[in-house]
Amino acid sequence: IVFSSFYQAKEKFKKELKIDGFLYSDLSVLASDIPYFPPEEEEENLEDGIHLVVCVHGLDGNSADLRLVKTFIELGLPGGKLDFLMSEKNQMDTFADFDTMTDRLLDEIIQHIQLYNLSISRISFIGHSLGNIIIRSVLTRPRFRYYLSKLHTFLSLSGPHLGTLYNNSALVSTGLWLMQKLKKSGSLLQLTFRDNADLRKCFLYQLSQKTGLQYFKNVVLVASPQDRYVPFHSARIEMCKTALKDRHTGPVYAEMIDNLLRPLVDAKDCTLIRHNVFHALPNTANALIGRAAHIAVLDSELFLEKFFLVAGLNYFK
Repeated sequence: IVFSSFYQAKEKFKKELKIDGFLYSDLSVLASDIPYFPPEEEEENLEDGIHLVVCVHGLDGNSADLRLVKTFIELGLPGGKLDFLMSEKNQMDTFADFDTMTDRLLDEIIQHIQLYNLSISRISFIGHSLGNIIIRSVLTRPRFRYYLSKLHTFLSLSGPHLGTLYNNSALVSTGLWLMQKLKKSGSLLQLTFRDNADLRKCFLYQLSQKTGLQYFKNVVLVASPQDRYVPFHSARIEMCKTALKDRHTGPVYAEMIDNLLRPLVDAKDCTLIRHNVFHALPNTANALIGRAAHIAVLDSELFLEKFFLVAGLNYFK
C-alpha cells in the first residue's frame, strides 16, 4: 500500500513538472554499486599512473569549498587511484585579474606534480563559479601543453563561461558593480566585459578563441535557473533571448558561443553533457537573491550524493 501511494504521488509530481527526464527513484542502476566503506581495500597499483583531480574555488572562496565534492567522489570510487589538489594559491586574492590567477594556479599544479613526483595518467578539473574561467585559461598556457593529452573530465559547477553580461537580476548586477569598484577587481571587470571598449578584445572573448576544452573526454556543465549570480545560459554556454534582441552585443555573444562549442562538436573523443539542477531551497534572503542556489552545488549533501551516484562518478572512472 505504501509503495502504491508513493508511485501514484511520484507520477502525479512528474506530470506537474511538465519536463522530460527521470527521477532518482526511477533508476535501477547507479553510477557505482561499490559500498562507501568496502571491508578490505587492496593496495593500489600506481604503475599505470594516478588520476589527478584539480579542484578550483570561486570568487572570495577557499580550498575547502569543494571538500564535499572530493568526499563523495572518493567514497563512490574507492581504490580509484585519485589524487586531489585542492587549489589554494588564489584564495587570498580572487579579485585579481584572470592572467594573474592563471599563473598562480598553473604554478601550483606543476609544483604539486613535481613535489610528490607524481606519475600522471589522467588529469581532471572541477571548478566552481569564477574558478572555471581560471581553469580554461590554464589550458591555453604553453607550460601546460604537455598535459593536454592527459585531460579527462572538466566538471563545471555554475561557471560564468559567457560572463555575467545578460544577468536578469538587477540586484546582483548592482552588487557586482559595487564590489568591483570597492575592490578594484580585475576579474569582475573582465566578467562584465568592461575591460576593453572593443568587446572582441575583452578577456573572455579572446579566451573563447583559444583551444582547450576539446582536449577533455567529458565536458560537464552543471547549471541552475535558481542561480542569480551566474546566468543560466552562461553556465550552459548557450544563447539567451536578451542577446538575440541585442543588435550591438548579441552578435559578439553568438560568436563566443560558436568559438566555445564548435571545437567540442568537431572533436570525436569529446562529449558535452549539460545538467540542469533544481534545488529544494527554503524561503530566505539568500534564496531570493540567488546566492543559495549558487553555493548549493558545493554544500548540499542531498544534491551532491544524488548527482554523483546517478551520473557524476561515471566521469571520473
